[in-house]
Amino acid sequence: MTTEEYTKEAQRLRPLLISTAMRYLHSEKDADDIVQDALLRLWQMRPTLRLPIEPLAVVVVRNLCISHLRKQHITRGTLTENIADAGDDNPTAERIERVMSIIDTLPDTQQTLLRLRHMEGIDNSRLSEMTGSSEAAVRKALSRARMAVKEQYIRMYESRKTHDSNEE
Repeated sequence: MTTEEYTKEAQRLRPLLISTAMRYLHSEKDADDIVQDALLRLWQMRPTLRLPIEPLAVVVVRNLCISHLRKQHITRGTLTENIADAGDDNPTAERIERVMSIIDTLPDTQQTLLRLRHMEGIDNSRLSEMTGSSEAAVRKALSRARMAVKEQYIRMYESRKTHDSNEE
């Protein structure tokens, strides 16, 4: 890819990439930083890139956002709200870290669906198009994934609580 092609493509994609980063970060400053970092990485890959670069650019931004969120211990969506029902009184960042570690243990399909739905905000109809499944199947898979996360979290919380009470 030539420098001129890259420059045109980067200018064209920048608003989309900012929008993608904003869905994760909810901060214009952080989103701009992430997009700048993504464009720098793409620039370094420029000699090997071919048009269109949009899919790769979106994936790079998404991955940088996820890394940023993990470092900041921030997430959104109903997963942590459901976990709060478990009665855990731990600080939010700790709870989010536990939820993310549980999500990492789920089957790949469930992990992907949860992340797309709760971190990227993609609705069930779009998820069904992406997966080639019916909306009902997507809802069921999401429900099962959420339930698995909640059950594992409750087990983890109860075993920790038991362990803490045994130490007293």
